[in-house]
Amino acid sequence: MRGRRTALAAALLALTAPATGCASGPSLEDRGQVTAPPGDNKNLVVGSAGFTESDLLAQMYALLLKKAGYGTQILSVANRELYEPALESGQIDVVPEYAATFADWLNAKKNGADAPPVGSPDLATTMKALRRLAAPRGLTVLDPGEAVDQNAFAVTAAYAARHRLKTLSDLGTSRLKVRLAAGDECVRRPYCAPGLKKVYGIDVTGVDPKGVGTTQAKKAVQNGQDQMVLTTSTDATLDDFGLVLLKDDKHLQNADYIVPVVNRSQAGSGSVAAALGRLNSVLTTADLASMNEQVDSWRRLPQDVARTYLEDKGLL
Repeated sequence: MRGRRTALAAALLALTAPATGCASGPSLEDRGQVTAPPGDNKNLVVGSAGFTESDLLAQMYALLLKKAGYGTQILSVANRELYEPALESGQIDVVPEYAATFADWLNAKKNGADAPPVGSPDLATTMKALRRLAAPRGLTVLDPGEAVDQNAFAVTAAYAARHRLKTLSDLGTSRLKVRLAAGDECVRRPYCAPGLKKVYGIDVTGVDPKGVGTTQAKKAVQNGQDQMVLTTSTDATLDDFGLVLLKDDKHLQNADYIVPVVNRSQAGSGSVAAALGRLNSVLTTADLASMNEQVDSWRRLPQDVARTYLEDKGLL
């Protein structure tokens, strides 16, 4: 495994060349990896995208694979432009991904940045598109579970109580004027300001470009400078700012369910799918938020939080 890790590090350095070099390259179909039988390498590299939630998922994947008899190591590669080609080539074997986001990313890689998105709020439609795009690259997308990390919108608990808001539909019918703390791309993204206006009738008067779920953005809502913040459904720090999520009751957001993606020739076996699939029966969005909080707010190590969770759920 030491030699493989050294080779991977060298390959990832090579991938820091201009993006056009890593986005093309020889087709996996030409190398026979799509039609070959699924592989079952007993030593697997689990990739992490380098942020808390991805680290937690990678740790859980590694622990479940170890229990199933695989040797594992975790490699953190904080850029999809780097780890996805490494996954295709078999230098990384398994990564946790988000169904709609990854589908749109692969679609843009194949058809260009201006290609119409293929991710949607419907999970079945999204998974069909994702698997269609992944297969020619030698990738297998395993089944999603219940856990989902979607864009989400939060207001202060006091604001929600004062105006009797539980859903985004409630906010739309209230006719309240809303200044939104979000990333600057929110102005044009269909899931953000345009979608809030079109789907919910929310009167978004402006976007305060403070980032997605950043401390600065949440403080702007907390102090009343803005009325709502764009964050994620597994944000573990909302309580710290007195914020609550409004339910996306008309399903504006895409189906970003968590899915393991594996290199078919290295980790496409039923044994790998079964080992990782055990997580689907227990992991929820609330569980992920709780684990994120333990790492981000309580300063626990991701590997300790992951192990405790799996032990508590009877999976280790």
